Formats: sequence, C-alpha cells, structure tokens
Amino acid sequence: MGKFAESLQEEGFSTANVDYPSTTETIEVLAPKVVNEGLGQCRQTGATKVHFVTHSLGGILVRYVQSQDPIPDLGRVVMLGPPNQGSEVIDKTRNWPGMKTLSGEAGMQLGTDAESIPSQLGPVDFELGVIAGTGTTNPFMSAMLPEADDGKVTVARTQVEGMDDFKIVSNSHFAMMKSDSVIRATTRFLRTGSFLEPGSAE
Repeated sequence: MGKFAESLQEEGFSTANVDYPSTTETIEVLAPKVVNEGLGQCRQTGATKVHFVTHSLGGILVRYVQSQDPIPDLGRVVMLGPPNQGSEVIDKTRNWPGMKTLSGEAGMQLGTDAESIPSQLGPVDFELGVIAGTGTTNPFMSAMLPEADDGKVTVARTQVEGMDDFKIVSNSHFAMMKSDSVIRATTRFLRTGSFLEPGSAE
C-alpha cells in the first residue's frame, strides 16, 4: 500500500501504513492491534476524523473492531477486494496440506460458512465504498470461484449490506493496490462519499 499512502499524502491526507502478521495470528487478536495502531498514528497528527483504506483482510479487521468496540472518530472507509462474505477459495482448500501455513491463521477464518468471521459481522454502520476486481493472474484459483472474481474473491462476495458505493475494476486482487484509477476513485470517495467524478452520470 506504499503507492497508495504516497498518493494520499500528495492529496493532503496524513497517512499511517500499517503492516501486520496475518499468517500467525487470528482475526480476533490481529484486529484490535492493527486498527488501534493505525488510529494511534493518525490521532498523533491531530486528526479528529480517521478514514481507512484497506486491502483484502484489512477490511474485515476494521469491521471486526467496529462490531466489538465502535470507533468514535471513524470517517469513511474504502475496501479493496474485501472478502466481506468470505471466499470459496478457503472453503475448497482449507484441508489441503500446507494451506494453513500459506493462508495463515486469519486467512483460514475467511470461509463462507456460518462460523466464519465475515458471516458473523452483519451489515456495516459506517460510510463504506467497496472496489472489486475482475482481473486475475491466478487462473488456478479463479477456476475454484463460481463467477467473476479477482483471483481471490468473487465480485459478489466483496459486497456487504449497508455499503454506500460500489465499483468494479479490471484489476486483479493485488494489482488494484497500485492502480492509478483505483487510487483516484478512492480519493474521491474519501472526500465526497462517492466514487463518481463530479458531473458523471455513471
């Protein structure tokens, strides 16, 4: 997310680019650590409203914290390729040898079953824009998914009840983090609550 952070700084935002060990800890442990670290860094700059731009699992971390202990200064959130309704990839590969090591503790909690973390979170209660991809550099993973996807998550499963805007792009799950058009759309949402350019009809 380095390019994203630099671009948002150029647009006048103070940023905190938080990394986290998704392969070694569960969502319940990761979420408060990661989200609070980001909040702390932003609050130190004097921010009274904190926006989030998340990729993949990051969106679930924000939703989990918000469901457990609502963030009082939460602003707008943009999620890139989030498994808001889980991913069938986890369903189909969770019992494969080595998958727990590859996907990590948190990743294994992102299935589509009723016991998965995404399935337990419910509708969002904050301003949210979701960006889903349809490109893929992983045809093997895409073959496991039932419809349009980014190589990790289907377009349908990125969506969540309560979101305010939704955009589909042609990027893959990881390429969208570096896409100039995705960065521009995200910046618009953080400023206006919409992905649309001013005067656009679509």
